[in-house]
Amino acid sequence: MAATPPHPSSGPESGIAVRHLLLPPEDPQVRTRSERLRALGIEARPDTELDAFARELAQRTGGCYAGVNFFLDADRQYFAGLYSAAQDTPVHGGPPLLQDPVPGRVMPRDIDMGICPHVVKRRRALVLEDIRDFPRFAGNHVVDAIGIHSYLGAPLIDSTGVVLGTICVVDQDPQPWGRKGLETIKAMAAELVEQLEESARRRG
Repeated sequence: MAATPPHPSSGPESGIAVRHLLLPPEDPQVRTRSERLRALGIEARPDTELDAFARELAQRTGGCYAGVNFFLDADRQYFAGLYSAAQDTPVHGGPPLLQDPVPGRVMPRDIDMGICPHVVKRRRALVLEDIRDFPRFAGNHVVDAIGIHSYLGAPLIDSTGVVLGTICVVDQDPQPWGRKGLETIKAMAAELVEQLEESARRRG
């Protein structure tokens, strides 16, 4: 009996094909974004004001982690603002925890290393009340490695139409953010872009 040929969807090639389908198209704004971030004075360094903004974002949405994430180049996303609810959690009646369980501020700009790259490409806010319900995102590294099960994010689009990055909030449990959550994060994204541009104008 002749051997049955392998199914076209089986084998390592199929995994490559599926991954290719999930990859966002080439980002045409990479160079323009880098130039615009420099003009706004945004660099790869922590910013206490943006940390405070991330904290407010988490508090207004109820997420355990929040960030202000800039896409510095074709390879890196950088959380200039970062907040973890653990920072405000007392230990046995003592001061808040000082060690932040959120990973380092730099992440590869890879669709398997977070969901913000999708938001940048979409240029639209995204709510995933339970990431495990969405096959496109359920296998993302942050789901298992950090225990993230819900995501809410919005693009930071400046007055020239460049997507600078995102603001996002995530939680370790499913969250019913819905339309209210989307409205909140979109409004805060617009507010932050206005602040960044005003700050650049004042610096001249």
